[in-house]
Amino acid sequence: MRERGFTLIELIVVIIILSILAATALPRFANLQTQARIDKLNGALGAMKGASALAHAGCLASTPQCTGQPGSGTFNMEGANITMINTYPTANAAGIVSAAGINAGPLSTDGYDVAGGGNSEGSVLRLLVMGNDPVNCSFTYTAPVGPNQAPVFGILVTSGC
Repeated sequence: MRERGFTLIELIVVIIILSILAATALPRFANLQTQARIDKLNGALGAMKGASALAHAGCLASTPQCTGQPGSGTFNMEGANITMINTYPTANAAGIVSAAGINAGPLSTDGYDVAGGGNSEGSVLRLLVMGNDPVNCSFTYTAPVGPNQAPVFGILVTSGC
């Protein structure tokens, strides 16, 4: 009678082939989280740029709705009161973060947090993507420093994503 089964050498060869495949595929899977955080950061930047432009255009088109000083105060966007400075959203949660529809905070289920910010000219808000190293997976929004000036969006910092 002849016994059936695999020899020890056949099993070792299969294990070696599987090890090689796993070693080449693992770095690709590990990089997916980093790329996802960078894409999330790009999405938030786009949302903030769009919201800033929409709020600015809306404020200019309907000056009575931009209450307070000319171009400052609040502006109603889709039922949310957005705080404004120099016809652009302020650099805080009640301003640009709310206008962009981003849920940010330490307990945010969206994975965003904010640091800094304020409701005055030149205030700087940093939007962070939670994960590996949030400070190094972020960008900044600087409120306009005076009338007829646009806000400044900082470059993406992705070294910690």
